[in-house]
Amino acid sequence: MSLPRATTTADHATAAVASKMGDDRFRQAMAASNIGMAIVSIEGIWLEINPALCAMLGYREDELRGHHYSEVTHPDDLAISNNLVTALVNGSLASVDEHKRYVHRDGSEVWVQLNVAVMRDESGAPQYFISHMRDIRGEREAGIALSARIEERGAALDASNRQLQLFADAVAHDLRAPLRSIESFSALLSERAIERLNETDRDYLGRIRAAASRMTSLLAALTELSHVTRAEMRVAPVDLSLLADWVGAELQDADPRHRGEISVQPGLQVEGDERLLKLMLNQLMHNAWKFSCEREGQVEPVRIEVSGETVAGRLLLTIRDHGAGFDMRYAHKLFEPFQRLHGPDQGGGHGLGLAIARRVVERHRGELRAHSQPGAGSTFIVELPVAKTGEENTDA
Repeated sequence: MSLPRATTTADHATAAVASKMGDDRFRQAMAASNIGMAIVSIEGIWLEINPALCAMLGYREDELRGHHYSEVTHPDDLAISNNLVTALVNGSLASVDEHKRYVHRDGSEVWVQLNVAVMRDESGAPQYFISHMRDIRGEREAGIALSARIEERGAALDASNRQLQLFADAVAHDLRAPLRSIESFSALLSERAIERLNETDRDYLGRIRAAASRMTSLLAALTELSHVTRAEMRVAPVDLSLLADWVGAELQDADPRHRGEISVQPGLQVEGDERLLKLMLNQLMHNAWKFSCEREGQVEPVRIEVSGETVAGRLLLTIRDHGAGFDMRYAHKLFEPFQRLHGPDQGGGHGLGLAIARRVVERHRGELRAHSQPGAGSTFIVELPVAKTGEENTDA
């Protein structure tokens, strides 16, 4: 890289993130993660990079820090990256989950699954980005090889199922581009012409933006459900306490309007796939946060308690909230895709979050159940193996 190291507010941004979790725990999370992680300024400058990201791209940390992300972005994906950054900053996108390419130091393409969220201050002004990058080159190559084997063996049923999945992925991917256009142009229209619109027209415009946002969220959730169903498991020791602290910090950063009190019991250890387990915690804790915030008459801080105990080689992880709760008569619907126990005005979403969480738990040979009472909050219990159980059951 030839550009000089940029002078940015890296220390301020890093301190802002670290203060949410404690400097040591935040840096431990970044350093220990096998997923590429970075803190990026609003201007696109790398502020903090973890070892996994350096290894993924073939650069030392000092060769990336202070430089613009465009320097290692594949030229064909640069316009997409710039558009996504703009949408995140102006609020038309809440987060990004995309497959895109970077350029390795040796010139080769690096395909990653990129997850980016923008962190905002209490006034809603964007402060910095948190990026997660997972190398998916092996999955792409494995997918191509698997398709070839299926065709050679004449497994018609397996081949048709895979084609259906590829079709669904392609449809979801292709729908994102027009949705981004709808969101971007409706946002521009709102900014430039809102004063010239009457109340009815403003309502129509608001409905368009809300519908596009819901569709974007639904496609992202469908992609996540597809990923957790077929992604290769990378089993290793996982500190669930650290992951829960991490998720809690992200929840509070993403919603500064609400105060949160998130207590996490230290020392919760399991064997599993770190990224999938973090996704599970994110779904369960986001569910707890959301229905606590939407509880009628809620004035106290959002309270979430994460604890656990080991029984007969299994960790019983408990996530408890003090939110709206639900009627246990409908508990059988709770983890089914597209089933909602609350309407949109009560915080209900696309109905996939808990289905995603259950699938992650199932792939870890565990169980997920819930107990609740309307108006008294909910408790989700995740049962996971503490000891390594060997290779994943491919039929799971």
